[in-house]
Amino acid sequence: MGSAFVKAFVVLVVLLLECGVLGPQRMLYMFFIVHLVSIPLAAALFFSVFEQAGSTLNLFADRATRNTLLGYPFPSSWYQSQNALFIIIFAPMYAWLWIKMGPNQPASPTKFSFGLIGVGLGFLILIPAARLAAGGTLVSPMWLTMTYLIHTYAELCLSPVGLSSMTKLAPARIVSLMMGVWFLGASVGNFLGGQAASFYESMPLAQLFGMVALLPIAAGILMFLYRRPLTALIGDA
Repeated sequence: MGSAFVKAFVVLVVLLLECGVLGPQRMLYMFFIVHLVSIPLAAALFFSVFEQAGSTLNLFADRATRNTLLGYPFPSSWYQSQNALFIIIFAPMYAWLWIKMGPNQPASPTKFSFGLIGVGLGFLILIPAARLAAGGTLVSPMWLTMTYLIHTYAELCLSPVGLSSMTKLAPARIVSLMMGVWFLGASVGNFLGGQAASFYESMPLAQLFGMVALLPIAAGILMFLYRRPLTALIGDA
């Protein structure tokens, strides 16, 4: 997977050179920092955590969570519908909020940092639950519900903003190519998420959740600290 990503990156740079996109120095700098590094890397980090909903979190729901509601049992797979439900509820609110704030809304790099920090926090709050589960206790379903809720907030800060930024910043003739870069970052994230989930059986859950949470939170803080240079580079995208 790593070699495939490197090959895809090289092919992408060659295509951009042939298209004449990487001519002026500022354009080269903008494309390298924003299109080829920061946005795809942030997407890869985000989805490496977010997409563990179907692996790590699903195993935790099945093996370590008390799956009952008002005394009635339900299958652990039902947790998978929470993200979709929260998206339906909160996406219109986010859209209204950004429109309401207008030019005062956070810039794209700031929203990206919120998304990265949020997806890490979703796993961070599960550490106490993992410690309870290690002692043989079936934890409350509210732990996972809170994680899915925070992950939804994070997704609404990062995913639509990333898609919008890629289309706004790319020259019209290579918009579809740059959208491919976004999905390349997402695919790398899915691969990394699968690798992290493989440690579910061999690593203490609290330690695994902590390691999964650490990297996106650190990356989000770093992006937040450098939000001003990134915002100056990409403008209002």
